[in-house]
Amino acid sequence: MGGARMVLYVFLAAFVIAFVSCALPTELQSKIAKINEEGPYIGIIVPNNFEINPLLHNPSYIPSDTIIDFAGKRFRFGAICDKPVILVMTGLSLINAGITSQLLLSFFNIEGVVHYGTAGNANPSLHIGDVVIPQFWAHLTLWSWQRYGEGPDDMLPLEEQGDFSREIGHLKFADFTSNVSADSEADNQLNNIWFQPEEIFPTYGIPEKRQHAFWVPVHSKYYHIAKKLQDVELNRCINTTTCLSVTPKVWLVPTGISHSLYLDNAAYTSFLYKKFKASSVDMESASVALVCLQQRVPFIIIRSLFELAGGGSTETDHPDLFLSLASSNSVTVVVEFVKLLSLHANI
Repeated sequence: MGGARMVLYVFLAAFVIAFVSCALPTELQSKIAKINEEGPYIGIIVPNNFEINPLLHNPSYIPSDTIIDFAGKRFRFGAICDKPVILVMTGLSLINAGITSQLLLSFFNIEGVVHYGTAGNANPSLHIGDVVIPQFWAHLTLWSWQRYGEGPDDMLPLEEQGDFSREIGHLKFADFTSNVSADSEADNQLNNIWFQPEEIFPTYGIPEKRQHAFWVPVHSKYYHIAKKLQDVELNRCINTTTCLSVTPKVWLVPTGISHSLYLDNAAYTSFLYKKFKASSVDMESASVALVCLQQRVPFIIIRSLFELAGGGSTETDHPDLFLSLASSNSVTVVVEFVKLLSLHANI
């Protein structure tokens, strides 16, 4: 089975490279083909420099001499506990994360993906420095913005033909109106936004025949392995004088949310927790999840909470202060996960 899979992979890789020969120099094509023979790899996808640097300097990461630069991305090769890995930084935002994920999966021999980084906290029972591993991910900035004067009983434009839906639910702007007198009803011309699932076109589906996905589950095997991470020790201090009041922990949680926006608003953060049970909010994870779903590649996402997404006061919420600690904690958990993955190859 493994040999057949490798033959199939080599064929597909050759097929992909043949069609991008005009974009990739022959020397680079050969380099990619040769490095793929040393796989398969775990692809480790990271948003930013301050999140990838702690892994590059972690003693468990052993870099190789190979680095491949193309399409504006740098693919670093190495190993964690003898497990071959490829590290790549996406840059900020869902679009960058999606492009990078697709490049990684299209050109390299990837058996699974680990995406990690920092995130805002939407769960009032969690704390800064905690590391969360959500079981499901969703992208929440695909909307149908409803006309003023219409409501939940009114059909959305293009709903009848299946382009949009009211199944997931909506946010009513008037519900967040302040300074309203007791004898008047809150109103807002922004009306309602209805959250929409993504259109996806999986490799195992029919080309140009869309499917829909809202909640994207992480791989069940990876999530099972992640349960063993809950006792990993995490840092609580930045230095000898600045420490968190609560020692961070690893939590397996129901859901994480991604947006094409930086969230620093307590009302909306509270809404996300009440409606979607979201524990973490970020700007990349759901994009990685959706690409892996469509490419049928196992994945897991690990995020460390570094700020309260608007939920704290300016005196208690200091995103810059705990960013390095959160980044370090997420790397600690990623390293332990890859080590466990090496020990559970047959699960």
